[in-house]
Amino acid sequence: MKRVIIIIITCTTFSCASPQEKVSESAILISNVNIVDVRTGSIIENRQVIIDSGEISKISESVSNTENYKTAIDGSGKFLMPGLAEMHAHIPQPSNSNPDIIDETLFLYLSNGITTIRGMLGHPSHLELREKAKGNNILSPRIYTSSPSLNGNSIKTTGEAVEKVTEYKNTGYDFLKIHPGIKLEVFDAAVKTAKELDIPFAGHVPVDVGVRHAMESGYASIDHVDGFLEGLVPQWANVNPNENGFFGYGFTSLVNIENIDELVTMSKENKVWIVSTQSLFERWFAPITADELLKEPEMKYMAKTTLDNWKNRKPQYTDTEDFSESQWEQFNEIRRELIYKLQKEGYGMLLGSDAPQLFNVPGFSIHHEIEGMEKAGLTPLEIIKSGTINPAIYFGEEHNYGEVKEGLSADLILLNDNPLSDLKALKNISGVMVRGQWLSKETIDKKLEDIAARNANK
Repeated sequence: MKRVIIIIITCTTFSCASPQEKVSESAILISNVNIVDVRTGSIIENRQVIIDSGEISKISESVSNTENYKTAIDGSGKFLMPGLAEMHAHIPQPSNSNPDIIDETLFLYLSNGITTIRGMLGHPSHLELREKAKGNNILSPRIYTSSPSLNGNSIKTTGEAVEKVTEYKNTGYDFLKIHPGIKLEVFDAAVKTAKELDIPFAGHVPVDVGVRHAMESGYASIDHVDGFLEGLVPQWANVNPNENGFFGYGFTSLVNIENIDELVTMSKENKVWIVSTQSLFERWFAPITADELLKEPEMKYMAKTTLDNWKNRKPQYTDTEDFSESQWEQFNEIRRELIYKLQKEGYGMLLGSDAPQLFNVPGFSIHHEIEGMEKAGLTPLEIIKSGTINPAIYFGEEHNYGEVKEGLSADLILLNDNPLSDLKALKNISGVMVRGQWLSKETIDKKLEDIAARNANK
């Protein structure tokens, strides 16, 4: 009896409370948030997400001791999704005249929720940058970097092709960047060596190679939908392939769109991912003036010298006798149909805008790309997948990132609206997390102001 009384007294004194769950000093809590499932397109409502040591450590319906989290973010009414990947990015080279350009460019990507970039024109300095990003020694998206360009000038012979591919593999680049101008036999030598050394290759389709041979050769991705329009020209047209113009624009009137299904099937059979960079064709190579594009708010984040260069270069492509708005409209409609069918029936799409490129400001240009993909008929979920889970699959990193899931890297975007209902929600960011480091909207805006102020004087 005395023992029962002691137990009762003990329970009364301490309320029989279960021991408080210990909260890590470095843990971050995002409370009451709606999670975007990028695989199914569903919304998982009102979840508690705990991030620690750069990873998503727990997702639950409830969590105790919320007051013990040093960093707690109220996600009520907001939407949490994985960070985006810019799959056709460019990273500047070190510059004595503009020493801030690399840090600024990397932050411009992050400011728009881009937590992974695939650099498409490699430089030795990018290898060191990649490792610094991996070790969280710099504020940067995750970086994959191509080799320096393989093109008609850098590999003119089969011997040079073997030498360069071997060098770039041994140096540690993630993949090879293919550019125009490579002769067929030289291309084949480069591909043979790349396969022997197990290094992927991606990028443009040289005219001498052609899109069919390119896909059969095993491209990891074909960017810009390069070579596809030329591939739609019937053989009886007997064209000079070097007269194709800007990504096939010169052959617009000769295209047989009934050939689209064949090329799309080939892309699926050969497991070739596609990066459309459609924003280039609706901004740079499009009937819109440089002055109109320069009025866009994001232009203030680029140096004046860069903007002047963009303004001077655009007329070289669109203010010529060879360019007409009606032909461009036909050209663009063909591209949109290709993009639509490559998504619906091809192997898969990857989100990439080619930035910085003419009038494509890093980070901000991804929204122009998304608009272009929407105009081509892709759904919000298809577009979101192209920038989240698809890149993770492409790199064989599904176990590491690409979803909001326990155990994965904390590369996240907190949005004020549902992106599945309206992709413009991707512009309405409450904050970005890159490998567990939280960047609030206020932090992002302040850093962007500083970048704009510096570039106003360059």
